Amino acid sequence: MINVTKSYLPDKEKYQGYVDKIYDNCWLTNNGPIAQELEKRLREYLGVKHILLVSNGTVALQIAYRVLGLTGEVITTPFSFVATTSTLVWEGLKPRFADINKETLCLDPNNITEKINPNTSAILPVHVFGNACDIDKIQAIAKENNLKVVYDAAHTFDVSYKGKSILNYGDASTLSFHSTKLFHTIEGGAIIFNSEEHYNKAKKIINFGLSGPEDIEFLGINCKMNEFQAAMGLCVLDDLQKIKNGRKRAYDWYIENLQHMKTLEFQKGNEESTQNYAYFPVIFQSEEVLLKVKSELNNNGINPRRYFYPSLDTLNYLKHREYMPVSNDISKRILCLPMYDSLREEDITRICNIIKGVISHNSI
Repeated sequence: MINVTKSYLPDKEKYQGYVDKIYDNCWLTNNGPIAQELEKRLREYLGVKHILLVSNGTVALQIAYRVLGLTGEVITTPFSFVATTSTLVWEGLKPRFADINKETLCLDPNNITEKINPNTSAILPVHVFGNACDIDKIQAIAKENNLKVVYDAAHTFDVSYKGKSILNYGDASTLSFHSTKLFHTIEGGAIIFNSEEHYNKAKKIINFGLSGPEDIEFLGINCKMNEFQAAMGLCVLDDLQKIKNGRKRAYDWYIENLQHMKTLEFQKGNEESTQNYAYFPVIFQSEEVLLKVKSELNNNGINPRRYFYPSLDTLNYLKHREYMPVSNDISKRILCLPMYDSLREEDITRICNIIKGVISHNSI
């Protein structure tokens, strides 16, 4: 069975060494020494000043909204994982969709300005599949209109933009450390703030709003990363270069096999940013062809995934809907092929041959 992703598991003995430390000091959570070590190493590795570890990437977005004081409407993309939209709704904010660029698949800055109104408080772009948004234009629009910017950077671990970490842009960026990601802590996430004030406030919010054992400063919640999660993160971080090398080999082998197929489209990368090879999305000529390819792959024990489908502007719990034609079109035709560091070249060749066979048969 070949699934769309395969969680990386580091050396069991190394992880057991951290578990032994946890048992020895009996400090399981509440900013323990292992979580502190991971935060320090990530701060240095990613080149950021203020990184806060949390229990998952979804709550990372929610905390960022709270800390930045977002209200009213937030302009965002309809082409993302559902958490990008659901976190806004959960926090009582109204998602205001702007359509995507059909080549980069990211929020199109040319569609943002027309959505801004007196109720708009922020822009929430997504670096889709690790591909950097048009950060310069988005930041310029935000500055001109006095708006906050929160980047959903769930896919962009270890990506640089114009020579520095992509996480250093905007008022905040959020990461997901879910087990399916390039870097993971089993479950987990992080928030990167540019402001030390925001960072310090967030540290209290994720610990019930406490500023001392008996001092409840403001409304908070509990979403801290525990020591077992942090231990996994330290182990995975040690192996990250090996993981990235394996993913790049897989990515390059897909390109070698599929790049000459005229009926396939590929995401256009931002030339100002690096890649981390987290995903391999392919856009087919039609949804009909996609469904045939998916069915044939499934019949051969291969499970790609329709990231991202459906387009989020169609969610049934949204009170006000605006149809986004580009996002809806792309979401019906895009399929993420299996991608992980240990994926073998012969398996990629088999996947590509199945795709070529379906497309060839469909064109007859």
